[in-house]
Amino acid sequence: MKLTDINIKKTKPREKTYKLFDGGGLFLQIEPTGGKLWRYKYRFDGKYKLLALGKYPDVSLQEARKRHQGAREQLAHGVDPMALKKARKLAGAERAANSFEVIAREWFQIWKEGKADSTVDRALGVLEKDIFPYIGNRPIAEISAPEVLSVCRRVEARGAIDTAHRTKEHISQVMRYAIATGRADRDPCPDLRGALKTAQTKNRPALTEPAQVAELLRAIDAYKGGPIVRTALRLAPLVFVRPVELRTAKWTDIDLNRAEWKYTVSKTKTEHLVPLSCQAVEILRDMQTLTGEGEYVFAGVRPGRPMSDMTINRALQTMGYDTKTEITGHGFRAMARTLLAERLRVPEAVIEHQLAHKVPDTLGTAYNRTKFIDDRRQMMQAWANYLDGLRTQSDMKLLQ
Repeated sequence: MKLTDINIKKTKPREKTYKLFDGGGLFLQIEPTGGKLWRYKYRFDGKYKLLALGKYPDVSLQEARKRHQGAREQLAHGVDPMALKKARKLAGAERAANSFEVIAREWFQIWKEGKADSTVDRALGVLEKDIFPYIGNRPIAEISAPEVLSVCRRVEARGAIDTAHRTKEHISQVMRYAIATGRADRDPCPDLRGALKTAQTKNRPALTEPAQVAELLRAIDAYKGGPIVRTALRLAPLVFVRPVELRTAKWTDIDLNRAEWKYTVSKTKTEHLVPLSCQAVEILRDMQTLTGEGEYVFAGVRPGRPMSDMTINRALQTMGYDTKTEITGHGFRAMARTLLAERLRVPEAVIEHQLAHKVPDTLGTAYNRTKFIDDRRQMMQAWANYLDGLRTQSDMKLLQ
């Protein structure tokens, strides 16, 4: 007799495994533990085989019969259902192992070495938010240009044009890694040239006119905030390092007797040296009496922590400056870059090395901590003197 759902539901486990047959080799195997397993017994190449078709009730009687019929049709065409099932499972595992997400995460572990934490976090965010949900499960070798465009267009649609281009760039990087490791044949991203909206380059706001800088310096002198923040504001234009380097400056990295500050650049993980002008040394000596016993030059509110990353910008806002259109903590770098070149006529290579920018030399060295060091010492002192002149307006020609 054919099985029915009522009969199956009424079936109780026994001390030993037993079977309920539905016909054609299909049966339900009842385990002593209460499990009910669908099985198909068939003969192939003279040998009896047993094909698992699922567990009841996850696989209903109707679904079990459908799977049973499919296996019988495979047999009729000379195909071993069990061998085919194993082959499909293996193919699925291979596809999963070669999916975009698996390979992208493998690439990411290599790519992130030596990158700044902020860069790494931003890239991972793009992968996990904008890429993996849409093509993460796709076999990387099958991803096409239209698929990549669709992913990028989703980002573009929310107005994040820069992120859309970054999304395409990361997909391309993963594709090239897959090609290099033999898991893809080509990168479809170059086919999208011109398909995305043009990214608008936005420079961080900065004051680059001498008269504006003079006004800012006097505003800093008049700042009524705490001594730590006021000192950070006074030192920022003199050293023009990245804001994160300034706020996390450590006393162990600073040698006031040699007038040097050495640290590892957060963005490039390379060593950098900042020659300190007489004015910078004086400011730091005064600061030493306040925080010299601790780790950080600009100690934060919480013990053992540096000043917050928003402190400088908030101080500038308190002084009446718009940090979206006028000046930010990062803007001191652009200020120095512009005026050193235009007013003090310092060679570009010297300025770029002091900014810790990537400047390949004839030997291919991307960064060099001591490159142009004598020139940079002279430049930093000349820059400090120039700022003093602007602040006091001792030479009106400086403002022109």
